[in-house]
Amino acid sequence: MARFETNLSEVWLPLPVAEWQDTNETLHLWTQIIGKIRLALAPRVNHWWHSTLYVTPRGLTTSAIPYETRTFQITFDFLHHRLVIETSDGMTKIVELFPRSVADFYQAVMSTLNDIGIEVKIWTIPQEVTDPIPFQQDIQHAAYDRECAQRFWRILVQCDRLLTLFRARYAGKCSPVHFFWGSFDLAVTRFSGRCAPDHPGGVPGMADWVTREAYSHEVSSCGFWFGKGAIEALFYAYAYPSPEGFKDYLVQPQEAFFSPEMQEFVLPYEAVRQASAPDAMVLAFLQTTYEAAANLGHWDRAALEYSPVVR
Repeated sequence: MARFETNLSEVWLPLPVAEWQDTNETLHLWTQIIGKIRLALAPRVNHWWHSTLYVTPRGLTTSAIPYETRTFQITFDFLHHRLVIETSDGMTKIVELFPRSVADFYQAVMSTLNDIGIEVKIWTIPQEVTDPIPFQQDIQHAAYDRECAQRFWRILVQCDRLLTLFRARYAGKCSPVHFFWGSFDLAVTRFSGRCAPDHPGGVPGMADWVTREAYSHEVSSCGFWFGKGAIEALFYAYAYPSPEGFKDYLVQPQEAFFSPEMQEFVLPYEAVRQASAPDAMVLAFLQTTYEAAANLGHWDRAALEYSPVVR
């Protein structure tokens, strides 16, 4: 179990992969359960935008999900360490967050929903993980370190803040800033407005038809990933399709580079943490990697970019 000294004035918190691997894996699976509930019930939106979670001042939420004549939402509250289920007819139910197995969490969530009259069936095989275990059978993943979970959320708050600023500079089609529970990352995606060639697929743990829907149109995408194994947390940026010369484009800051392994530009989180101006560093990375995609891909930048009039 990780041990950190909490410093509420510290903005960019350390969270090395090795210090919270068990909690990371358990949280990943818990968020998949909640995300799949939204996926099963929410109206379908292009590129799977109806399945994602969103950062809140307390944690992560599904936002409102329609169910018959009601709506409900499910929120991870990492301040009070509980899962909150709220309905439009005034009901609130709590599932406590503590070291408990994925199987136990799954059963608690589904029985709580059933108690308030919400029936939902989800595919219980985890996605984009190695050696997936059905949720209802998984007693292996059962870690929950409160401090790590809270740091996870506090880092997301900072990343969400900057990705939201970056998103506001674009007038073309753009995704929300949202959390993908399959890959366990926060992302925002800009679109050129043109269709893309069929994606070749091959993403581990994801059906090829799912990937093709996600990448049906040309994109410049960026976000934040918490790392795994030997790879520490990082900001990333990529384009699909990747235009000729993309990997050799000069981007900022100098700590950023193109990763042949990941096939995308990366900016190590630790470099941001140590920077004198971390916000400016991240925004420079987001902007210049977008320019790599837009310039080399011949996007109509004059039509797609936007600066609001301030009076």
